[in-house]
Amino acid sequence: MSAFYIILTTVLYFLLLFAVSRKAGGTGDNDTFFRGGRRSPWWAVAFGMIGASLSGVSFVSVPGMVRDADMTYMQMCVGFFFGYLVVAFVLLPLYYKLNLTSIYAYLDVRFGKAAYRTGASFFLLSKMLGAAARLYLVCLILQNYVFGSLGVPFEVTASGTVFLIWLYTFRGGIKSLVWTDALQTLCLVTALVLILYQLCRLNDFTVVEAVRHVVESPYGRWIEWDDWTSRQHFVKQFLSGIFIVIVMTGLDQDMMQKNLTCKNLHDAQKDMCSYGFSFIPLNMLFLGVGVLLLALASREGIDLPVKGDDILPLFCAEGHLGNGVLVLFTIGIIAAAFSSADSALTALTTSFCVDILDVERRFTRPEAVRKKVHGVIALLFVGFILCFEAVNDSSVIDAIYVVASYTYGPLLGLFAFGMFTRRKLWLAAVPWICVAAPMGCYLLDAWTVSAYGYRFGYELLMLNGLFTFVGLYAFSKAYSPDMDKR
Repeated sequence: MSAFYIILTTVLYFLLLFAVSRKAGGTGDNDTFFRGGRRSPWWAVAFGMIGASLSGVSFVSVPGMVRDADMTYMQMCVGFFFGYLVVAFVLLPLYYKLNLTSIYAYLDVRFGKAAYRTGASFFLLSKMLGAAARLYLVCLILQNYVFGSLGVPFEVTASGTVFLIWLYTFRGGIKSLVWTDALQTLCLVTALVLILYQLCRLNDFTVVEAVRHVVESPYGRWIEWDDWTSRQHFVKQFLSGIFIVIVMTGLDQDMMQKNLTCKNLHDAQKDMCSYGFSFIPLNMLFLGVGVLLLALASREGIDLPVKGDDILPLFCAEGHLGNGVLVLFTIGIIAAAFSSADSALTALTTSFCVDILDVERRFTRPEAVRKKVHGVIALLFVGFILCFEAVNDSSVIDAIYVVASYTYGPLLGLFAFGMFTRRKLWLAAVPWICVAAPMGCYLLDAWTVSAYGYRFGYELLMLNGLFTFVGLYAFSKAYSPDMDKR
């Protein structure tokens, strides 16, 4: 019966999504696909970005984090908000001033082609890995609780999921995604609130009693001050939150592409600030789900799985929360996963076409090239999901941030060097520096573990950016007026 409800919900949800995509898709040309005609309402962009950022990972992993780390994830979420302010008032003005389609074109303007291609390449790798990890989680849930019991191989589940995403994005691109992501955010938030309501009912809590239980629970601890070596220490989490947003939103073509479809800079800044503020209460609700799930498990004597990512799916799939919640859970994770993966697929297509191929200048039929690239990247998506499935052995949300620490660090260093210095780079050294910096971080992390038992957390991102900045400085020379004659 559970499999029936999940399959039916998935089919009906996709049909609704496809209908909205077709309606909003416009002409399907490259301007529509890449830039959305620069006519998107700021409120629709802001609302849709919530779902794109939260993803199916947040829907499953954040509640599961409570058991091992209490509510200390909120330290990072507070840092997120200040990171969004940096993006809104430092990076967005730069992007709008240069009228960019791809944000990595800034590196071409500031340094030259080698830095431009290096930055775009790191984005392609970073986004492919991160999006594959997020989508992998949803495919795994569908496989474990539905298709596996029907004898369907995981490869087919992953391929089918990516095909559905490709199907409703290949024509309208970013113009469609502004509206489909808004729809998916609405579904995600509605599902979250109704799941919370059901958990309150099953625990015999009123809303006030549920809030009091979360606050007074042993899992309600927000701040970690005592253990400096802990990855959950406030300073590490707060600063990491700021820089994770700067790189995973402000230096990410996926997230910025939606903002660049707004009519003007002021609208884009309104969308970024309102979206950033909403992130704090939404994550509080996700963590609240985790605390109430643990309370229900204790009340009913339910044995919990070893991995935190499996706690909420277990409650839903085994019927502990009722078939209504199973439907809501299915809608929530699919909405979150699709809104994250569809924009990633579109952004990867945009970046490869604009940054690597320069399709508008080098090809006589740029739209045909874009459609082929879109299909190839969808196939790569499947390949990365299968690779992630083969090697993953940790919480998916943790894995995503660890990957980001290595792959987004060079982007942070490049943009910081460009914005805060006027030095001229030796371009031939740029790719080598950007590869050496994360390798140096990996070796340093391995050494500190063996020598002192200390493992770097998400602060590795800042260290990575610093290594890149120092390397770029070492292979650069002071500014001269001749630079302006390029």
